[in-house]
Amino acid sequence: MKSKKIVITGGPSTGKTSVIMALENKGFTCLHEVIRSMTLQEKTNNKDLNFKSNPIVSVDDPMAFNQKVLDARLAQYNDSLKSKEEVVFFDRGVHDVLGYMNCFDQKYGQDFAKVSEETQYDGVFIMPPWPEIFKRDNERFESYEEALSVDAALMDIYGEYGYEVCVVPKDSVEKRADFILSYLNTFK
Repeated sequence: MKSKKIVITGGPSTGKTSVIMALENKGFTCLHEVIRSMTLQEKTNNKDLNFKSNPIVSVDDPMAFNQKVLDARLAQYNDSLKSKEEVVFFDRGVHDVLGYMNCFDQKYGQDFAKVSEETQYDGVFIMPPWPEIFKRDNERFESYEEALSVDAALMDIYGEYGYEVCVVPKDSVEKRADFILSYLNTFK
């Protein structure tokens, strides 16, 4: 049996992690966001690093950081191919790397695009920006205005690769998780 691979994406502080945790608590296999631990590692390794925005614009070598994120997300995807579960949820997909790079005007080569072409998910949900729940923390540095830009860039990149992105309504964590589960049967 082939697992359905479902991405949950969106700008920073839109409730993705909370919904992923709710789905996990319901017994679903969920692969967590990789960039938070990488950001923490960058902060630990470079005490002089000043994060004013997203890590990809703050680190010393943005291209190397982006490659590391892409590699980690691709590894998650490849691991999911071995899953016997009916559904595997991803807290962001490989296409998010290109979306963020586009948002922050960073160039990438064909190698980045090729990974996105070859990595196929069965469905994509996006959590829209929501000012009432937006907050910064130790690994999230973007402003709300940047979150709006990230959201638009993610919608664009997934659309560019042929995905019909389903917008998850602003609601409680439980109702958002239930919304996602109710739409699973629409994905082949």
